[in-house]
Amino acid sequence: MSTHAEDLKLRLMTIELLRTAKYKRNITYRVLSAKTGLPVTVLSRYAKGHVLPNTSRAKDLWKILTKLVGLETELRSRIRFDETGYFDNTDIVGDYNILQQAANYALANFAGKRVTKILTAAVDGIPLATMVANALGVNLILAKKNKEVGVKAFLEETYILGKYSGVTVTLFIPKNSIKKRDSVLVVDDMIKSGDTQEALVHLVKKARAEISGVFSLIAVGDEWKKRLKFSNNAPVEVVTYLKSPFE
Repeated sequence: MSTHAEDLKLRLMTIELLRTAKYKRNITYRVLSAKTGLPVTVLSRYAKGHVLPNTSRAKDLWKILTKLVGLETELRSRIRFDETGYFDNTDIVGDYNILQQAANYALANFAGKRVTKILTAAVDGIPLATMVANALGVNLILAKKNKEVGVKAFLEETYILGKYSGVTVTLFIPKNSIKKRDSVLVVDDMIKSGDTQEALVHLVKKARAEISGVFSLIAVGDEWKKRLKFSNNAPVEVVTYLKSPFE
């Protein structure tokens, strides 16, 4: 997708979020003005479709509005840890509305950045990664735990699943699926230890491509931060951060 198309889509979806706040959640213009720092008259013109915000303002509005009526609140309402420190994400990764909001969130944060491919690990990350790839207008690559018949050559990465599991996992992608000129966004539904996401990053590096960033719905604890450190040009964007239930 061209930068112009991304910018236009971002501006339009910001207006939709503003309309959701005003007309579906019944947040007054006065309150929205206090939260955004914009005059009531300007917000009214946006909501009625008389004018679109420029790209810079749309990004600022999106960040504010999504905290009021957006994705983070919805995600937090659905997360319940069990006694072992895990939670059931079925109600999240299978909800189209959440996935659509998440794709918009990714677009808002990565619009204007160079992203040519989306990479995720099978299986839970697939629905989210598919929606993000569609929003950004790029192709999706799936890293799988087995080699598929018909693919002649693979790139692979093996890692230990958790500190004390004693279990290794190997991820495979077709060797030519990522080109040297690609800029790859790693997408997953959740980051906990960061092991899987780090393995995906290593696959990108083995292809001699660049990382444009990492995007996830949920991050638990802080352990993953040690593994996923990039330059400012490759941010780690997470919708909501949760403390580990054992902290």
